Amino acid sequence: MSTPENTPDAEVVPKKRWRIPWVWVVPAIAVAVGIWLAVQAVLSAGPTVTISFKSGEGLEAGKTKIKFKDVDIGLVKTVALSKDYKRVIATAELTRDATNMLVDDTRFWVVRPRVAGGSVSGISTLLSGAYIGMDIGRTKETRRDYVGLETPPVFASDVPGRQFVLKAVDLGSVDVGTPVYFRRLQVGQVTSFELDKDGSGVTLHVFVNAPYDRYVNADSRFWQAGGIDVTLGTDGLKVNTQSLVSILIGGLAFETPAVSLSWAEAPSDTTFKLFPTRAEALRVQERIVETYMFNFQGSVRGLAVGAPVEFRGIQIGEVSAIYTRFDPVTRKISIPVEIKLYPERFTSRFASEPKGGRMVRDPKALADFLVSRGLRGQLRTGSLLTGQLYVSLDFFPNAKKASMDWTSTPPEMPTTPSGLDSLQDSVNRIMTRIDKLPIEELTASARQTLNSTTALMQGLNTQVVPQAATTLAAARAALDAAHSTLMPDSGLQQDTAEAIRELTRTAVSFRSLADYLQQHPEALLRGKPEDKK
Repeated sequence: MSTPENTPDAEVVPKKRWRIPWVWVVPAIAVAVGIWLAVQAVLSAGPTVTISFKSGEGLEAGKTKIKFKDVDIGLVKTVALSKDYKRVIATAELTRDATNMLVDDTRFWVVRPRVAGGSVSGISTLLSGAYIGMDIGRTKETRRDYVGLETPPVFASDVPGRQFVLKAVDLGSVDVGTPVYFRRLQVGQVTSFELDKDGSGVTLHVFVNAPYDRYVNADSRFWQAGGIDVTLGTDGLKVNTQSLVSILIGGLAFETPAVSLSWAEAPSDTTFKLFPTRAEALRVQERIVETYMFNFQGSVRGLAVGAPVEFRGIQIGEVSAIYTRFDPVTRKISIPVEIKLYPERFTSRFASEPKGGRMVRDPKALADFLVSRGLRGQLRTGSLLTGQLYVSLDFFPNAKKASMDWTSTPPEMPTTPSGLDSLQDSVNRIMTRIDKLPIEELTASARQTLNSTTALMQGLNTQVVPQAATTLAAARAALDAAHSTLMPDSGLQQDTAEAIRELTRTAVSFRSLADYLQQHPEALLRGKPEDKK
């Protein structure tokens, strides 16, 4: 087959390459940027944590922030209930810089307006809304799930100072944030409290800020300083308080006694006893305590547990218990009073002699010796205003002989009646003697004597007095006749005048006698009483 002449020759054409249309350039760039942003977001994303709270108050997904020292470090993403519906789980995303902050003892809490312990916090949230506060822990172990605090911590973990533990019988007026005072300066606050497992008391945690924490040593005493401490005892009225704030909201205070034997700083978490008053806290803690018993026969009204036991004005012990005792042999009821005696307070305090300890090695022999010399216990009035009593130990040389009863537990010391009881016994003895007098016989005899005297007086009035009056009248008539018959200038007249004067004096004496007998007829029996000089 022939090829036509006008058929063109074949040409080799190169294969065309595939090209991206310009319309896809912009979407491609957008995808690349998105991927880059996604990678950057993944690389820069911080950790995610879950925080559980009892309530979701103030929590909003996408709005509630997490702050540390008022700097935003995270945001709550979701808020949901737990599987058992008992708590609220908040899932939050933190910044990458906060990764090292999430350790085992890191704390979270919701910041909202709160008034506690006399302080107000979270006022700024009234406008900005609630947020979650954060405090960095000190451990090294990491953690991602936390249980949020229901109340904000009183102090941050980076605040210098030390925390201590207090044991109290009851909570009193203490709350979280209650101030702690040292010499009326606020140096700390209460961080938490809880009831003991056995229900016998309360455990409190307090934080004392630096540099004041160095004043807390092993022998420091803490006490309740809230309100006004008013004490009315045998030594008068005492009023103690720390400040006006402590009167309103309460407070705690601490101090170290001047006689402390240890001034070394107490380590953190040292446990102290919380006393109810300053007086009890600073009371000298006796190392040697002996127990004795006094058996009083009279009333102990006005004597209370804690009343002092004194020796010549110096307190050497205190009353620890008051009982009643019935003796089946004598069938009498007595009042045993138990006391705590501090022998070290009898020890010499001269500089040349050692302090503390007992006076002698054999306290029983010493007690027997002192009792043989008249040492007795006696109830005395400490305050006339309140009528409070105290026990006095003193020497009574004229007291009845007695001895220590070492067979009883605790040993019994002899007693002597108080001055008031002695006076009452004397009055009772006098009244007993008066009761034994024959009052009815004496009354009958006196009545008979009075009747006899009355009859005598009536006899005098009917017999003696009329006769005396007749005699006086006759004497006066005779004097008048003699005067009329005598001459004026004769001697007889002078004698007569003198006789008249004598008779006149005699008449006056008779009249005085008659008047006196009318007023005192008993003089005929008893005679005229002597004049008192």
